[in-house]
Amino acid sequence: MRILLISFALMVAPTCAAAGEPALTIEQVKLFESSGDYEYSQCRGTALPDGRILLTAQEIERQGAHGYRDLFQFESRDAGQTWSKPRRIDPLRRGVIDAATKDERVVGDLCPRYHAKTGKVLGTGKTFTFRGGTKEDRSAEEVSYAVYDPQSDAWSGLKIVAMPKADHEGRPILQPNAGCNDRVDLPDGDILLPIRYCKDAKQRCYTTIVARCQFDGETLTYVEHGSELSRDKNRGLYEPSLHALGGKFYLTMRADDTAFVSVSSDGLNYSEPKEWTYDDGQVLGSYNTQQHWASHAGKLYLVYTRRGAGNDHIFRHRAPLFIAEVDPARLCVLRATEQIALPHNHADIGNFDVIPVSEKETWIVAAESLVHGKRNGENNRVLAARVNWR
Repeated sequence: MRILLISFALMVAPTCAAAGEPALTIEQVKLFESSGDYEYSQCRGTALPDGRILLTAQEIERQGAHGYRDLFQFESRDAGQTWSKPRRIDPLRRGVIDAATKDERVVGDLCPRYHAKTGKVLGTGKTFTFRGGTKEDRSAEEVSYAVYDPQSDAWSGLKIVAMPKADHEGRPILQPNAGCNDRVDLPDGDILLPIRYCKDAKQRCYTTIVARCQFDGETLTYVEHGSELSRDKNRGLYEPSLHALGGKFYLTMRADDTAFVSVSSDGLNYSEPKEWTYDDGQVLGSYNTQQHWASHAGKLYLVYTRRGAGNDHIFRHRAPLFIAEVDPARLCVLRATEQIALPHNHADIGNFDVIPVSEKETWIVAAESLVHGKRNGENNRVLAARVNWR
């Protein structure tokens, strides 16, 4: 049995009014719908050289924020026209790690990406630990990963990256986490992996780093990291995502009240974080959720949520999703290029992914969260904005 992809909207708009013709068009489609006791969340994926598109989604409890359950795999062999039925990834099932305490652990916020040098899919994320099987323990977070072999169609179990005990300041690296991010794979196969961590067990204030790692197809190994970026406000800087373009590396970071961007020439050492703004100097208004990157024909794009879009009824203004071109020299969003990639439907779609599918097409994929809105209790949908580049 195959799941049919259903188009529910079509939007065509120019990214620059002066260009005279559209630089991209967007087709909005529904991929899947949840059923049963849980809804789908954290849907992300990757394109494979054989033409397959691989997506993973994690079931989550319908109440609360972090009731993560098992991971599922979806696959398309016809450019997203039809999809396989959801398949539970058994090696990554949530399970008991201590029979005496009934503590449970599961991988979460997984970001699967094809790794060209090894021919494997490397999914990076974090661990969720639930004491007694119910209460989340953030102090037990670790940088986790899993490996998928496209040839054998098999996943590894959950693996952990061994991180250094201390950072450059000699402060402890606590609760390291590589979930909800975008990494960069270098030509030699090394990986630039954005990671956040805490320096103080009593203060939940995150520092962002980019770590150079090596991956042999089985084991992901930390090698080094450069700048340690944070701010002395709220929860610091976290959920970093990285993109490489034109010999530069661009890093976007979430903060509780706004969002920041930084740039690097070597992928490890970054400029002082700059608050995201439009090109007219006005603050972008993205806050307390992630942003992700896209690029095409030498141009850099940001995908984000923000205030001020008739969306005060949406939790943390996490819908709609916007896409706009970025000025890489000034590190700002070009207001005239902004358009809606996915509209809101009384749902939070702030946990999303940007997937390069081909030279002509990029997908923005988001699973609706219905916990905070009037659709709470409905089956949620996994949506995609298929960005077609001109």
